[in-house]
Amino acid sequence: MTTPDPSTPACCAASRGGAHALSPPAARPPSRPAGARRSAPYGEGMILLPGGTFQMGNEGPDANPLDGEGPVRRVRVEPFRIDPFAVTNAQFARFVKATGYRTEAARYGWSYVFQGLLPPDLSHSAPAPSGTPWWRAVKGAVWNRPEGPGSDVRQRQKHPVVHVSWNDAAAYTEWAGKRLPTEAEWEYAARGGLDQATYPWGNDLHPRGQIRCNIWRGSFPHRHDGRPGTVAADSYRPNAYGLYNTVGNVWEWCADPFSGIGDTRAMRGGSYLCHDSYCNRYRVAARTGNTSDSSTANTGFRCAAPA
Repeated sequence: MTTPDPSTPACCAASRGGAHALSPPAARPPSRPAGARRSAPYGEGMILLPGGTFQMGNEGPDANPLDGEGPVRRVRVEPFRIDPFAVTNAQFARFVKATGYRTEAARYGWSYVFQGLLPPDLSHSAPAPSGTPWWRAVKGAVWNRPEGPGSDVRQRQKHPVVHVSWNDAAAYTEWAGKRLPTEAEWEYAARGGLDQATYPWGNDLHPRGQIRCNIWRGSFPHRHDGRPGTVAADSYRPNAYGLYNTVGNVWEWCADPFSGIGDTRAMRGGSYLCHDSYCNRYRVAARTGNTSDSSTANTGFRCAAPA
């Protein structure tokens, strides 16, 4: 695989290192306090995939070479289980209630929010990281207050949880008796058996005019033909393996490092902010990364487990 450039992630999901002036995190609590137990039986609702060999990566004209998408290579994955959906706010709430876990956004006291989701006064006053002026470092933005104080997720229980770092995702999967998927597992599952297709359903972004994923529609970042933000984790049609939203909606953390440089972890799938005018990473082979303590309003995760 081509060595990715670790300086590329910020266009998709801003790094916590871009806002040095804001507060450092409080001490980390244990991910699984004594007596805490996961609430669902192991493997419930997960999709069992038989494993096999597939063509991973992309080196076509739409690839991002600096992201390490290529070269295309044959990769074998062993049988494994994977969730059909990204972890939702309702599921994450059960984890927090059972363990008392505080996310890194809560410990730092802030997280990144897309400016178009904020009221004008906050959009203009919150700090923006260098190079990505559409992000704002919002004090008090956490998983259950995704746009900061005054917001909530009461009407978004089935939406994917966001403002979770790689470390937060790892803590959840440990509690649930699961794990994060490797990049190879994620891409194998996301393809749904369509080797070297661009999207989980084929090569046409809008087959027969259908909208099949939650990405930016309009002129990024100032005009959206609708409303930007997450949608329910079971929105749109699943792929042939039964997985929903493997492109668009939210970036999904994977187990792997993004590169061999620094503390960056791989993310897959793109998000509701992806638009081909600046970021075409809503493809099954696309990848980016972020530091393991970073959190944004467009990053979540789904779980995997051994077969």
